This record gives sequence, structure tokens and C-alpha cells, in this order.
Amino acid sequence: MPADAPAGTYVLVVVSNRLPVDYEEAEDGSVNWRTSPGGLVTALEPLMRSSHGAWVGWPGVADRDFEPFENAGISLVPVRLNEADIEDYYEGFSNDTLWPLYHDVIAPPSFHRETWEAYIAVNRRFAAAAAAVAAPGATVWVHDYQLQLVPRMLREARPDLVIGFFNHIPFPPYGIFAQLPWRKQILHGLLGADVIGFQRLADAGNFSQAVRRLYGYPTRGVVIDVPIGETDQGGQNGESRRVIAKHFPISIDSAGYEELARRPDIQARARQIREDLGNPKTLMLGVDRLDYTKGIGHRIKAFGELLADGRLSVEDVTLVQVASPSRERVSTYMALRDEIELAVGRLNGDFSTISHTAISYHHHSYPREEMVAMYLAADVMLVTALRDGMNLVAKEYVAARFDVDGVLVLSEFAGAADELKQAILINPHDIDGTKDAIVRAVEMPKRERTRRMRSLRRKVAENDVAAWSDSFLRALTGGAAVPAGISDDLDLALQSIAGAENLLIALDFDGTLAPHVDHPEDARAIAGNREAVQALLDLPGVRVALVSGRALVSLQHVAQPQSSVLLTGSHGIEVQLDTPEIELNLLSSELEQLDTLTRVLESISGSIAGTTIERKPAGLALHTRLATEEDGERAERQAREQLGDQLPGLTIREGKNVLEFSVRSSTKGDALEKLRNYTGADRVFYAGDDVTDEDAFGALHDDDLGLKIGQGATLAGYRVRSPHEVTQVLVRIAALRAGQVH
Repeated sequence: MPADAPAGTYVLVVVSNRLPVDYEEAEDGSVNWRTSPGGLVTALEPLMRSSHGAWVGWPGVADRDFEPFENAGISLVPVRLNEADIEDYYEGFSNDTLWPLYHDVIAPPSFHRETWEAYIAVNRRFAAAAAAVAAPGATVWVHDYQLQLVPRMLREARPDLVIGFFNHIPFPPYGIFAQLPWRKQILHGLLGADVIGFQRLADAGNFSQAVRRLYGYPTRGVVIDVPIGETDQGGQNGESRRVIAKHFPISIDSAGYEELARRPDIQARARQIREDLGNPKTLMLGVDRLDYTKGIGHRIKAFGELLADGRLSVEDVTLVQVASPSRERVSTYMALRDEIELAVGRLNGDFSTISHTAISYHHHSYPREEMVAMYLAADVMLVTALRDGMNLVAKEYVAARFDVDGVLVLSEFAGAADELKQAILINPHDIDGTKDAIVRAVEMPKRERTRRMRSLRRKVAENDVAAWSDSFLRALTGGAAVPAGISDDLDLALQSIAGAENLLIALDFDGTLAPHVDHPEDARAIAGNREAVQALLDLPGVRVALVSGRALVSLQHVAQPQSSVLLTGSHGIEVQLDTPEIELNLLSSELEQLDTLTRVLESISGSIAGTTIERKPAGLALHTRLATEEDGERAERQAREQLGDQLPGLTIREGKNVLEFSVRSSTKGDALEKLRNYTGADRVFYAGDDVTDEDAFGALHDDDLGLKIGQGATLAGYRVRSPHEVTQVLVRIAALRAGQVH
């Protein structure tokens, strides 16, 4: 794939192993394509139609070439796979190596060089197809573990592209990931992306730790500094770019599931299901792919013991287990099917009666309408996954229960457990604990069922699949052109956060309240800013804080804040919270490092024109704003090299024409957490413009508000053009909170 590959015409390209269609061949030989049901296509379909998007993937038919075609308003670009590809790339490396490895080695992974070579070859094919159709500067969003090499291949072929990657399954801890012989190549491939998304906070942390351990790249919160021009062996040329690695928990089309559940025919079908099963007092339901990660055997064992113990009766309780076929040509899955069906047969043989069956077992898939009817029929939903990236079945069950009834029993090892905290959470390995949870669910009073389900439904409705895709793409695309003023979406968000009981307004200074200037000591907040801050300070339940990379002495000089404004400087190393004293305690070893740092940077700055040194309590900053581009790069390169040799443990942050070195590791995210704890704020507004502010955006909670000033990839949910709009935003919050605007 040459680096000068010609550009295509699509401004948004989605790349996944499968196209979002199923192939059907009619009796007359004509080809039909039916849209596959699924949250991903539901989320992206409107966006792809409106933005002239294309979807690259395998059409599901081996050894067949298909020309690009359109289906349901989406342009589809098929990638050919032959039987050998399916055996080696898909069933082999993807599902016999990566899948078990990424799921905590519940089953032993295999490591074969032939399947790895097939994985490389097929990833290259997908990358070439995406590069061929993407327009100049297009956004390409790559999905899942089958295509982890594609981001790097795309970046090398098309450096103009904005590239995102989302991992739908877990990312394992380093001790497990390190078993992979091609571990560095996988990381190298993923780091070709600008934003790498994961299901859970722990998954993103595992990935960042692997990057630190295997490549030694600096990581701060959600930000990873990746050298430009590095090889698989980690060589580098001194320049770097930023990669965001963060959790973006996926969800479902919750409104669509509720709409189905409200249909009279589906409600009638739910009643029929209960009747067909003998109208048990309690109907329990499990819905899974037949996979060893789903804990189906643990669920059956717990249910069988409850029947044997007499804590449940087969006359009162029936378990319906749907186990859709999965990877049936893989020997591990063949053995699993035998094991599960043997367990079901034994349990039914031991406990079923002529009129009551203990387990109604179904080894096939059902259409969505039938599944929603089952959700409505089920009193208890059992999700006992041993390891799961998210588990959307749990969310589907909640979305379908518009009657605000039913109980969800949910494994803490499923990503959904991070959000659905009102479920009964279990450790499925603890059979006794699982049995107790099942009994608790069966016996739960109606009032408690309603309370829990109402909370679960609120969470699923607020964080649906559209919100998931929006948050990821906002972080990825960076807003090439930011309009002036306050957008309607931002104003709605301001109306919401202005009503918080205890509100923390936290603000960066340079580039946020004050325009960037050539000499940092000359920076001043724009006109009207001080009055806007004072209006907020005069309101009850509001605290205002400045969160800066500057030393507090410098921040106080340029910002001249009111006495009640809370201050954090040096990325949280210094704090001044309602006291005249600045809190900072450096160790003797840190003071020695500071002396060495000063000596090295003064030597570099003294020899390269246009560079200056800013002293900070726990470090120094090398400013290159006044230097030529070539001299600035040379100064930063020398600083990295010399300090890397003499002080390898330094924290390094790269900003706009500035390189900051600190002898103590702290981020603006750490500073924001200190302020949140100190003020007791239940909601936080944070505004910043620099890459160092991404650490603060990454520390925000779901109902907080992040505001990015200017362009660039960001984790903030909203953005404005300049510091002038920040002042407008602060005035608007004060007016809303004071009740002057409705």
C-alpha cells in the first residue's frame, strides 16, 4: 500500500470485519442484501447517510468478489475473504488466539505463526480498501479486535486521515497480554489511531500500561505521547503526536427496543410464551452466544443446586436458555456445546416433571421481535458472563421493560456492571453467591423491583447508542471549523449544569481566559472576564477555580484572581485553597533533580535563539514560541535527549510551542479531583484549550460539562472558538443560575 495512495470521495469511512448486511440468494439466482440488526448500524446509519459515508467489510460470503453497492442509503465496500482467510485470520488468529487471550485466558489461546501472517495480510487488505475510498482528510473509524493492525497501516498510507479505533471486547491486564508473541506489533498497529476507545476504564488502563511497559512512551491519564517515525522496535526521531486512549461504553438503541415492547402483538406473544411454559410463577431467562466467556455452565450449575436444595421448585420456576450458535467449526466451541447440552439434559432428567420442564433450552437465534417478547415475559434476567466487554443483552432487557418490572442479575465481570449498578451484581465463579442472588431476585418485593428498574432504565435511556457514537466522534474529529458564539447544544447543556446544587467552575487560564501571547508574563484575561467570574462568586452554591500549568506565583501575577477563587498551579502540584499559603512539599531528591534540570535547559536556551525558560516550583518549561520552527524543534529534541539520559524519570508534557518538565508527576485531572473533593461539588464545569487539559476532561463525570477552546481532538463534549466565547459562557451560567434567563 504506497504512501501516496490516491484519495477517494467518502468523508466518513467505517471499517469492520463484517458489512452490516446479510447475503441472500433467491431461487432465480438474484442477490438480495438484508440489513443486519445491530446497535452499531443503528447508531451510524443516520450519520453515514448525512455525511456521505462508506462502510468497508467482508460481506459474509467466501471466495466471491462483489462490487461496491448501496443498501438502505449506505455505500458498502466489500472486502474479499477466501476459505483460507476465514480459517486462519478469522477462526484462527482472531478467535483462537486473540479472543481467549483478551478474555482472561478462560480457554487457552493458541499461538501459530501461520495464522499471524494471515492476520497481517487480511488487515492490509482492509486498510487498502479503506484508504482507496476515503476522501482527503476523511475520518476513518475502525472496529474491533480482528483489525488491530489497520490504524497503523492507514496512517502510513494516508497520513492525512483522522483515524479512530474501538475495541468492543475487553483489553487484558499486562500479565496476560504479554503472553502474545506479537504483542508489540499489536500495540504498534493500534497506536496508529488518534483515538482508541475501550468499553471500560480498566481496559483503557490496561492498554496504557502495556504501552508504557513495552514501548516506554509517556502516558498521562488518557493521553499517550507517541513518537513520530517510530518503528516496531521503538526507534524515534524526537517528534511526537498525541493519542487518546479512553473508555467509551457502548450501548443500544433503547428507544427502538421500548417501541417494540409497547406493540400489542409483542405483548400478546409474551403472554403466549408464559402460557406455553405452563405459566410458572417465575420465569428466568438467559440469552447468550454459545461461548465459554458467557458463564452458561455456571448459571446451570447454580440453578440445579437450588432445585436440589429445595430453595426453588420446578413447579414454580422455569429457566429459558437461548444459546445462539457461535463459531461452530472451532473445536473449543464444539466441545462447549456438548458440555452445555449434557448439563441441560442431566438437570432436566433429574428435576423435570410431566407438566414442568426445569430448563427450556434453545440452540438457535431468534429475530429481535421474539427476543423482546421473551424479555417482557421474563421475571428475572440472568447475565453471568465470566468476562464480557459490555453485554448488550442486559441493556436490551432493561430497555424493553417499559412496565418498570423485572430483575436483572448481572455479572460484575461484564462491562455493563459499571453503569447498571441497580442490578443484583454477582461473581459468577461464586456459585453460592450466585444462588443467593437468584433467590433474592425471585423473592424481591414489587416496590424494590420497580425502584431498581426505574433507575436502570434512566441510565440506559440517557446513554444510548447514539450518545456513544456522538461522544466518540466528537473526541475524534476535533471540529475542523469552530463557529463563533454559543451553539444551541451548548446552551442546553449550560441550562442543565447551571441548576446543580453545588457547582464547581474550573478554568484553565492561558488560551482559555486569556489569549496566548509571545511572552507568558504579559498574558491578561480579556475584558469582561473578571466581572463574569465575580457574578458567579456572588451566587450561592458556586465555587470558581483556576487550574493552570503555570506556577502559582506566575498565575497570581497574570490572572490577579479574587481572593475567594481557588487556585491550582503546576498541573496540580501546587494548591491554594482558601488559605494565603501555597501547599508544596518537594523531597530532597526532587530538589537535586530540579538543579540538574535547570542546568541542562539553561544551557540549551542560551545557545538557541528565540527559546526561553519559565521556572516552576517543581520543574521548568522550555518555550519555543519566538524561535524559528527549525530551531524550536532542535531545542526540544536536545532537551528530550539530554534529560532522557540524565533524568529518565521526569514527567514531560508537550503544549503549544512549549515543553514542560516536572520532577513530580501530576496532571490537571489530578488537580480537578482535588478541587471536586475539597468543594463537595456534585457537578463540574471545566474549560481548557491545551492538550494538557485533556487530562481534566478525562476526569469529568458523565453529568459534568467539558468545554474545549479551539480546534483539535478532545474529550470535551462541547467547544467554542476563543476566550471571548468563554466569557460569554460564564455570563450565561451566572444569568441562568440567578434566574434572570428562562
